[in-house]
Amino acid sequence: MTAATQIPGYVAGTWTIDPVHSEVAFIVRHLGVSKVRGRFNTISGTIVTGEDPTKSSVTAQIVADSVDTKNEQRDGHVRSADFLHVEEHEHLTFTSTAVRIDGEDIEIDGDLTLHGVTKSVTLTGELGGFGDGPNSKVLGVSASTEIKRSDFGVGGGIPSAVVSDKIKIELDVEAGLQA
Repeated sequence: MTAATQIPGYVAGTWTIDPVHSEVAFIVRHLGVSKVRGRFNTISGTIVTGEDPTKSSVTAQIVADSVDTKNEQRDGHVRSADFLHVEEHEHLTFTSTAVRIDGEDIEIDGDLTLHGVTKSVTLTGELGGFGDGPNSKVLGVSASTEIKRSDFGVGGGIPSAVVSDKIKIELDVEAGLQA
């Protein structure tokens, strides 16, 4: 029995990330006592599900300027040279390098480029499944990872007592099968 036959409704193919039904969110501690949540409103990319699920791949691009923390003043600061410096670093990108599947769990290793710095990260999550959408087959996947902003040169002058170095990233992605 192959990994693909163990995944109900598995479909091999090329999928386009649906930006309307997908979310890239982040959580960071502020002043060590509370969590600030935000998201990026503009995401695009492709998921390729291989005949062998471990041969699958993901590429994604996020528009840095689309950051949204529900506070215009804070969003402006996050876009500034203090953090994302969106004028010089317009996109965040992710390109997978390996996929591992263990039952319902999935791990996607890849290269995350943020603020012009590329580092290896592992997304841990679950395959939501495959279904029928209004215009095509759809797939869903949720995943998360944790990074250190200092590893990417983000917010170097901002003490961790103000904004934590650790940032949790959460993804909920829906993608449609290309014809």
